Amino acid sequence: MENTSSDIRQLNEKIHQASAFVDLLNMELGKVIVGQKYMVERLLIGLLAQGHVLLEGVPGLAKTLSIKSLSSAINGKFSRIQFTPDLLPADVIGTMIYNQQRNEFMVRRGPIFANFILADEINRAPAKVQSALLEAMQERQITIGDSTFKLDEPFLVLATQNPIEQEGTYMLPEAQVDRFMLKVVIGYPTKEEERHIIRQNLNPQATPEIRPVIQPSDIMEARKLVREVYMDEKIEKYIIDIVFATRNPEDYKLQKLKPLIAYGGSPRASINLALAAKAYAFMKRRGYVIPEDVRSICFDVMRHRVGLTYEAEAENVTSENILSEILNAVEVP
Repeated sequence: MENTSSDIRQLNEKIHQASAFVDLLNMELGKVIVGQKYMVERLLIGLLAQGHVLLEGVPGLAKTLSIKSLSSAINGKFSRIQFTPDLLPADVIGTMIYNQQRNEFMVRRGPIFANFILADEINRAPAKVQSALLEAMQERQITIGDSTFKLDEPFLVLATQNPIEQEGTYMLPEAQVDRFMLKVVIGYPTKEEERHIIRQNLNPQATPEIRPVIQPSDIMEARKLVREVYMDEKIEKYIIDIVFATRNPEDYKLQKLKPLIAYGGSPRASINLALAAKAYAFMKRRGYVIPEDVRSICFDVMRHRVGLTYEAEAENVTSENILSEILNAVEVP
């Protein structure tokens, strides 16, 4: 046991030093982004845990600004794809074009070939475009014609969907939503933050420029360390209990939830909950996961993985309500 505790202590020191860049990044991003700490933190978790992020929020909440700033701070390549109903898969991944001088077909790469992709209003594009993007997210490669290309790492897709307008939008199918590690719902800033935003935007001096504070290679190193973060068996059991409670609530004395849940989290939910908890611990500069890490990230990992029945919708029960009940019922280690 002594050996294990000294190992954990060493790991803790190593991670405490290696995670110092998180503060640097936050300071740099804080120059231009006011308030949205929660969103920026979740973006970093997605980046460190090699997952993608789905953001839901009304327009004008600095979603584009956040990922663009993050991309600049990491010295990465940024692409923004505006999803529209007439978008084609080739507009995202690229296509073969005929070169007359050479008398041959050449590959013209699409905007997906970047480190940070902002898929703006992903639910505006039809299913075939969404699925082209999802192959890239899952396989981290693209096939154009008969050539397959590996995508650059780090590769992070931040997709936004607008909760207001339903006309002309295509709901993301459950299986596709499941590919996103986190679904983050962002709200309005506070009065104090909004005052700051107004001042910053009306400032005669130009807005401060984001400088690169780390390199993409640093993120790759950090990702390896995130996976090394120590997770006790008790925490693993806690994660499994949370996910299983969404599938069989009656086993956790939550019979009343049974008619409200259409389907629970898949094994992907358990994997992502564990990985996101490790990334969260890393960002808090700790070499081990505590139950609080799991609880704080649980809603973002699980809210899009719990399907609601018509009964739940009729009673205005949300997946957040169900998750709150589960977190209160499942025993904390």
